[in-house]
Amino acid sequence: MEPVIGLAVGRGTGPELAAVFERVLAGIADAYSVGIGVTRSERIYHSYSSLKADAGIERVRELTRQDADHYAEFCRTRAALGVPAIFRTAINAQSLYLVRQRLQAVKVDVITTPDASLLLVRDEAQGFYTGENTHAPGALIRTMAFSREITEKVIAFAVRRARREWPDGGVDQILMAYKFHLLDGALDEWVAESAARHGVEIRLFQPDTVNRNLIVRGLRPRTMIVAGNEWADIMHVVLLDRFGSESQENRCTENVYLHPDAAGLVEYQTVHGSADDLAGTDTVNPVATVRAAAVIAERHAGCAGAVRMVERGLGSLGRRGIGTPDLGGRHSTTAVVDALLDVLEPDEQPALMAES
Repeated sequence: MEPVIGLAVGRGTGPELAAVFERVLAGIADAYSVGIGVTRSERIYHSYSSLKADAGIERVRELTRQDADHYAEFCRTRAALGVPAIFRTAINAQSLYLVRQRLQAVKVDVITTPDASLLLVRDEAQGFYTGENTHAPGALIRTMAFSREITEKVIAFAVRRARREWPDGGVDQILMAYKFHLLDGALDEWVAESAARHGVEIRLFQPDTVNRNLIVRGLRPRTMIVAGNEWADIMHVVLLDRFGSESQENRCTENVYLHPDAAGLVEYQTVHGSADDLAGTDTVNPVATVRAAAVIAERHAGCAGAVRMVERGLGSLGRRGIGTPDLGGRHSTTAVVDALLDVLEPDEQPALMAES
């Protein structure tokens, strides 16, 4: 049976990048002589710009809830059908975080330097980014929560992922970056309990302390940071720049759902947003989407070496000066993808890889 991958599309440049994803995924499948199916959500989800274009506050709230309800159900249904992964273009953050709260999401990225590796696990399931808004005359009250249950789930996932990332020797240090001084000492207790349960040492710091230590000391060879969105959302692109020599426009990352309703489902996304101002111009940078297609093909569709193949192709394009305007090139999105597909060639006799 051929693997099937989910696809969810937001407004802005979402439709263009969805087309890029499908073309590149099909190109990889052709190179490996395999079939990969795609199941697409029938709803086009809003970006923040599309919501604000013609809607007042109450309508924004209604559409936000509708998008969240629909996408959460799409994820639950795909998981129940055994779909291992979804590629999602950018959608309105408020809808997205309602889904992440309900399905208990964590975001994972591995950032590497020549001498060190950073595993960033971002807690997307609790805190200020989640929660509900209540409106009163001249005021908006946002109610959110932290819980022992979610904290334990996030730490348990992070420890498992670290042991998978570094199976031969484990992690050198585990840091947590949260505004725990605002939480009456509760988070300190939950973290200590979880660390003892998993047999690891976890050092809980204020975000500014983590920043200072990274600036002064850099990374130890194997560092894991578990962080609340209040820090990680802002610092992700900074960490990419400082330690990975990478920009968000070229980067994809993964979100893993921990709730039983969607357990095992992995969602891939570009790090960049919806770029509504570029919609319809055929100039959006496709590199992050291309990389997402390669990762999905390799991890979930049996195409061992697909990431290496695509990186070779992107390197070839770079040496020939083929790129979109944001990369200093003069090529359209379509032209970049056309050129990439022309040079995709797998290693000789590619071995099919078991689904992860």
